[in-house]
Amino acid sequence: MSEREFSERPWGNYTVLDDEAADHKVKRIVVHPGKRLSYQRHSRRAEHWFIVAGTAQVTLDGAEFQLAAGEAIDIPIEGAHRIANQGESDLVFIEVQHGTYFGEDDIVRLEDDFGRAGEPAS
Repeated sequence: MSEREFSERPWGNYTVLDDEAADHKVKRIVVHPGKRLSYQRHSRRAEHWFIVAGTAQVTLDGAEFQLAAGEAIDIPIEGAHRIANQGESDLVFIEVQHGTYFGEDDIVRLEDDFGRAGEPAS
């Protein structure tokens, strides 16, 4: 078994749990308290988010949703989305990506707390 891909980000980190199939990829994502991912969209993949721990504040095409552990939401291809952790402990969720391409360069950042909006994703 190869070592899992792990990446530290300004908002937390992610670990790739499965990326061997051509049509999906699975990540475990941790968002630290007070942090949020960029408001973004993808042209080649949809995402399913299942909340494992904490409470998520999700924005999807301008609508706000609050999700607790055990709840989930589907993000369609081209849907503008963001997840934020307004709680006191880490937010942990599983992201299942489904589509034709899963590279980080399929991220179009619309807004970003870390000055990365409009930049190519890495």
